[in-house]
Amino acid sequence: MTSLKISKDLSLPLDLVTQTIAILAKRRAGKSYTMRRTAEQLLSTGQQIVLVDPKGDQWGIRSSSDGKRAGYSIIILGGEHADVPLEVGAGELVAKLVVEERVSILLDLSLFRKHEVSTFMTAFLENLYRLKAKEVYRTPVMLIIDEADAIAPQKPQKGEERMLGAAEDIVRRGGQRGIGCTLVTQRSAVLNKNVLTQAQMLVVLRTIAPQDIAAMKAWIDVHGTAEQGKTLIESLPSLPVGDAWFWSPGWPTERGIFKRVHVLPIDTFDSGATPKPGEHRIIPKKAANVDIEILKKQMAATIEKAKQDDPKLLRKRIAELERQKPHTAPKTIEVKVVDQAAMKRLILRRDKEWEEAVRNFFKTFSGPAFIENTPVIIKPALQQAPIRPKPEFIMPPNDIENKEMGAGERVVLIAIAQAGGMTREHITVQTGYKRSTRDAYVARLAQKGYVSLGYKIVASQSGIDALGDGYEPLPTGRDLIVHLERRLPQGEWQILKLLLENEEGLDRDTISETTGFKRSTRDAYIARLSARELVEISKGSVKASSILFL
Repeated sequence: MTSLKISKDLSLPLDLVTQTIAILAKRRAGKSYTMRRTAEQLLSTGQQIVLVDPKGDQWGIRSSSDGKRAGYSIIILGGEHADVPLEVGAGELVAKLVVEERVSILLDLSLFRKHEVSTFMTAFLENLYRLKAKEVYRTPVMLIIDEADAIAPQKPQKGEERMLGAAEDIVRRGGQRGIGCTLVTQRSAVLNKNVLTQAQMLVVLRTIAPQDIAAMKAWIDVHGTAEQGKTLIESLPSLPVGDAWFWSPGWPTERGIFKRVHVLPIDTFDSGATPKPGEHRIIPKKAANVDIEILKKQMAATIEKAKQDDPKLLRKRIAELERQKPHTAPKTIEVKVVDQAAMKRLILRRDKEWEEAVRNFFKTFSGPAFIENTPVIIKPALQQAPIRPKPEFIMPPNDIENKEMGAGERVVLIAIAQAGGMTREHITVQTGYKRSTRDAYVARLAQKGYVSLGYKIVASQSGIDALGDGYEPLPTGRDLIVHLERRLPQGEWQILKLLLENEEGLDRDTISETTGFKRSTRDAYIARLSARELVEISKGSVKASSILFL
């Protein structure tokens, strides 16, 4: 094959591999198909690609479209289908593998948290650009970045500035070093304009959002004519799925390309397809073999580091070390108390103020000095009759029977403590316990003083202390999303997943258009998600709760 077959009437030359391309479209318009078709054609001609997949949708490229035959031999790093796990600090190492070994790689970042994506991609992009400066490594490679607005955002958050700068270097000057770049996004408006306008080819499918169409005009003003721009923009809202404009002034010939085509189907398994109600999910039975021995050897150090940094293993090790600590018997200090009010305060308080009261007590009255870092039992020797505070103010000793927690109570308390307070419905979503079981556990925790009840149930300081340092926390961030996918009803999950893919939120009409839900069904699902505190509703829009992006 000497060219890349994109449609029945459009083939592109192989030197596309070092060009910069922007693929822009709304969701479900054929954007991912166009990206995958391009990647497949490059692989079929023996070209090297690096496919950056933030959502974990592209692993199906290893299998045929029906899942019965092998697809393309591309190594998957990271994600649930990984050949080799991907560690956050491995960006430089992966860049070296890409440059020195000339292997095609799929980087699945779906298990990374947002700040971890920035850490990894900054190191990867900077070192890819740096290493390609050497003449011996200036071989063609196409870097394909799905959801490119997350890697090259228009408004970078704190800590993302270097990642954006590295992306700009590759887009502007990477071609001279053999690096092509394909930027794919459904949100043209939030893709950095300095990056977008550097694209040599614009590929546009159906787009309806005015702000996204306005962003395309920035490219048109630099590269195209007003007449061509008008023709393209007027057609965008009504383009059928799979129809795309390919626009490249001055490439591959002086005449360039300005053509509307229907992109051919992909040859590999569509692992990113949105599941339909009642549809049986096909799992590929055959995948292309890859040689990962070199990678295993070179990544052995980073795999070991990933194990060492695993929070579960760290907590387990800390717990083991705690058990090995020699037991220090608490000291008994007997003091003479003459101020009954001060003694009452000492008895009643069991928080940070209580600790401060103890310190002040020893400063006020004669007796031993307060001993830092040493367990202390205060045994008062009262001159007067001891004060008997009201029973409800006295915390029972930690070793009495009703202070012991069952496994279910502990799971509920961990969830409440971690979230800083939860409604009962939120507890059900987080833990999976049905209503009656959940309420029984909450009632027991309240009786023991471990939680306070209200619209939100909040863990008390004694409850947090009872958990100790070695407890296994429930998931957050990406792990919480995976947890919710298993727990939520299908309709609620479908809307939540859509909102997670559009962090800035969507209006209700767009949600209906995308999901196919009727207005009443849509609003019912949104109301349930809001009750679970998984979405935030503001005037005119709905967006996923910020807790899901930690």
